[in-house]
Amino acid sequence: MVNVAARAESLVRKSVEAEGFELVHIEYRPQGGRFVLRVFIDKTDGVNISDCAEMSRRLSVLLDVEDPIPGEYLLEVSSPGVERPLFREDHYRRFIGKEVRLSTIEKLEARKNFVGYIRDFADHVLTLECEGRTYLIPFQKIRKAKLVYRF
Repeated sequence: MVNVAARAESLVRKSVEAEGFELVHIEYRPQGGRFVLRVFIDKTDGVNISDCAEMSRRLSVLLDVEDPIPGEYLLEVSSPGVERPLFREDHYRRFIGKEVRLSTIEKLEARKNFVGYIRDFADHVLTLECEGRTYLIPFQKIRKAKLVYRF
């Protein structure tokens, strides 16, 4: 499944960026008895439903012509949302000062779940201020992370 996502990503990235969007993330996984290719896009002032629909139409044609994915699948184009997930190292650098909720793949200082503020990201290590403490979390130890949106 990783190779399928990687093949699709190189095609999708060019098309998404040509339209002025950022390709936040792409995933290909089974869901509900079928495979789903999920593409998250964003831009500086955010994306709306029309942006997603238009990008979906464009990507659908591109993927049908290039055919990088064997078999049937469902294409979903989506905004990352206000509680945007963080996938790549550059995402952490971009959101320094923002609050995040993250989990690690193994315990770090007796815990796996953190909610705190990104203070730095350098040399593949996240510096997170959480509950009055500073944690240094290696990027490869992060299972998932997303921004926290407070109403």
